[in-house]
Amino acid sequence: MNFLFKSAIWIGGFVSAVTLGAVFTSQYGYGLKPCVLCIYQRWPYAAAIAISVLYLLLKDRINDVIARLGLALAFAATGGIAAFHVGVEQKWWEGTSECTADTGAGMTMDQLRDQLMSAPLVKCDEVAWEMFGISMAGYNLILAIVMCAFMLISVSHARK
Repeated sequence: MNFLFKSAIWIGGFVSAVTLGAVFTSQYGYGLKPCVLCIYQRWPYAAAIAISVLYLLLKDRINDVIARLGLALAFAATGGIAAFHVGVEQKWWEGTSECTADTGAGMTMDQLRDQLMSAPLVKCDEVAWEMFGISMAGYNLILAIVMCAFMLISVSHARK
């Protein structure tokens, strides 16, 4: 078990790369188009990869506790976005203005056309894929919670 905690930064980068690989495969390989919240959930994984790579390249100059906390923050960020997204999917609250378009009431034809052309292709409140009743955003939330907890626990092991 101690080996896992010693390898936490590697694991954080690896999990992030595999996660991004999976979402890009689902998008480009299987045609699952992401909504805007799906896109937002990807950025913290890219940040986690960057933190891991920078740490591995600059080990002498970056404190491993700081790197682990940075990874925990990245996982917490994607988890927060995922939690919000799950709430939108479950209709617990409304998504951002980028998630849906308004009805167009009181708009001119030109305004309506412009709105339709800029509207998202995928609505945030529609689940594109699910397994066992859990959406991709739900699985991202679970993964993010586990990885954030793992990184925070690894901080205490790094300090010993």
